[in-house]
Amino acid sequence: MTNEAGMSSEAQDVYPRITRRTLHEEVLERLRDMIIEGRLAPGQRINEGAVGAQLGVSRTPLREAIKTLASEGLVEIQPAKGAVVRKFSAHDLLQILEVLKTLEQLGGRMTCAQASDEAIAAIKAMHDEMMELYRVRNRLDYFKLNQAIHSAIVTASGNNVLVEMHGTLQARIKRLRFIGNEGPEKWAGAVAEHEEMIEALLKRDGDALAVIIGKHMDSTLVRVRDVL
Repeated sequence: MTNEAGMSSEAQDVYPRITRRTLHEEVLERLRDMIIEGRLAPGQRINEGAVGAQLGVSRTPLREAIKTLASEGLVEIQPAKGAVVRKFSAHDLLQILEVLKTLEQLGGRMTCAQASDEAIAAIKAMHDEMMELYRVRNRLDYFKLNQAIHSAIVTASGNNVLVEMHGTLQARIKRLRFIGNEGPEKWAGAVAEHEEMIEALLKRDGDALAVIIGKHMDSTLVRVRDVL
């Protein structure tokens, strides 16, 4: 069945409409990128005047973005100090990755069992795009797409509670996972694990995917712990 534009309903599901982004969304992404890339370091106070001037925005949208990042766990609001980039310990990281691993393994099994062919094909397309970013060494965009693939695998499970819990924890350690891929050897290892994940997903082998996700998360812990 097609619509007036000649697109099938399945195609509409795979290719969502392009929407204009709000100022809040733009400021939020820029501020999150500054944290992920380390331009705002763990433990550093966010100077609203300086950051607002750098981004060319007033304090109001900046404060709204900070509130969102605080809800994600990337920023802490401290008395008499204001907004501070959250600093994670090795123990914090271990606990978060343990839970993330379990959530992603469950999501992977469910997705292999019940996701549509279109949903799996869309994840494969994301993976192919990510590999091209790896080829040209576009590290930040690669990382964003990498995280989107993890989210997409969980989302395709159709379990909204699982998606919400996964999103909350994944947001908290984006900076740590980003720096965990510093250096060609670590990055290449992460890429190889992703290729194994996609291969299992395409075969709808939920048990194999869960094993690979487990290995990927365990390797992530080792890669990230080295830079804490």
